Amino acid sequence: MSKSGSYRLLDSGHGRKLEDVGGFIIDRPCGQAVWEKTLKDSRWQEVHAIFSREGGNSWSYRKNMPAEWIIDLDGLKFYISPTDFGHLGVFPEHRYSWGWVRERIKNANRPLRVLNLFSYSGAATIAAAKEGADVTHVDASQKINDLAKRNIKLNEISQSKVRFITDDVIKYLKREEKRNSKYDGVILDPPSFGRGSKGEVFKIDTHLPEILKLIKKVLSNNPAFVVLTCHTPGYTPMTLKNLLTQMMAGTNGEIETSELTLDRGETEIPVPAGFFAAWKQQGL
Repeated sequence: MSKSGSYRLLDSGHGRKLEDVGGFIIDRPCGQAVWEKTLKDSRWQEVHAIFSREGGNSWSYRKNMPAEWIIDLDGLKFYISPTDFGHLGVFPEHRYSWGWVRERIKNANRPLRVLNLFSYSGAATIAAAKEGADVTHVDASQKINDLAKRNIKLNEISQSKVRFITDDVIKYLKREEKRNSKYDGVILDPPSFGRGSKGEVFKIDTHLPEILKLIKKVLSNNPAFVVLTCHTPGYTPMTLKNLLTQMMAGTNGEIETSELTLDRGETEIPVPAGFFAAWKQQGL
C-alpha cells in the first residue's frame, strides 16, 4: 500500500474540483463551483483519476495509482479508497469541526463521554478519542464501521476508548434514553437522505427535529458541547443555529456557526462544502 501526504484543493471551476489527495491528483464534480477555473488546463491534465456522473457513476484512471492509500489531515490518519459514489473515505471540509471538538475537549479539563452520530469513517470519533474522550460511534452501515475501526487502529487509539454501534440513529437514541445513558458531548452530521441498518428511511426534514429532542434527553446534567453539521441545501448556518437555540434553551452556553470549506491549495478561491453550528458550555 502506498503511504502519502495530506490533502489540498488545487483548483475549482466549471462544476469541477481538482484535488491533491496524498500525492494523487483527482478531478471530481463540484456543483457549487460555478466560477472560472484558476489554473491552466495543463495542470488539470496532470490527473491520476477523474470521476464522472454522466451516464452513471464511473471513474476514469489516467495514471497508475493504488486501490488504497493513507493520508494525514492535521495529525489524523485515514485510509483513502475511491468509491462507486465518488467518495474517498473522508470529507476534508470537516477539518474545522474536528479541530473545534478537540479544543472543547482540551478545555473541559475533565473526562468526557461523547456520542458521534452518522459517524461515517470515524474522523470526529478519532479527533475526540485523541484528546482522551470515551466515544460511542454510531452508523447504520457495518461496512463503514469496519473502515472506521481500521482508521482507529491506524491512529493507534486504544479500542477501549471507542464503542462501535451499527444501528439506526433514532432507534439507538430511544434505547439510550430508556437506559438513562448520558453523554457530555454529541457530534451530529445527518445526511439529507439515508437508510438505517434494517432499511429504515431517514429524511432530514422529517427526522432531524426528533433526533435533536432525543439528544437533549441523553445529554448529561453538565454538557460540554453539541455539534451539528450539514450538507443539505437550505440548511444554512442560521437554520442550524435556530435548531440548536431551541434545543439548548435554558442552558448556560453559546452557539457558534461557520461555513465548511475546501481550501489550502494552489488557488485562493475556497469551495463551500457544508455548514457548521455548535453549542458549547460557557467558558469552553
